[in-house]
Amino acid sequence: QVQLVESGGGLVQAGGSLRLSCAASGRFFRINVQGWYRQAPGKQRELVAVITSGGSTNYADSVKGRFTVSRENAKNTVYLQMNSLKPEDTAIYFCNARGTGWEDGVVREFDTWGQGTQVTVSS
Repeated sequence: QVQLVESGGGLVQAGGSLRLSCAASGRFFRINVQGWYRQAPGKQRELVAVITSGGSTNYADSVKGRFTVSRENAKNTVYLQMNSLKPEDTAIYFCNARGTGWEDGVVREFDTWGQGTQVTVSS
């Protein structure tokens, strides 16, 4: 079983910055992709930014140039640096990780979500 613990959300004024962290722990061999999604009230969950084990990144068009995703492999931790925040960035941000682990002695692929952290940007 793989667990994700998120931190770093909060309330910030428009134009401000926040940094989110997501630490993975548990029984896994490899995390292939790890990153961030968000869900605003009344909207579907959407991709924000993800990073692969090789360092390739993918960003939503709405955050390109403002957000940066990075990872610290030794700590199995992914970060999301959010700059120039806008009120429309207000949402619950969820960490996601996909990779290979084991459970009950069996090697399995996993696709795990964190519990989410609230980001609120005031105008």
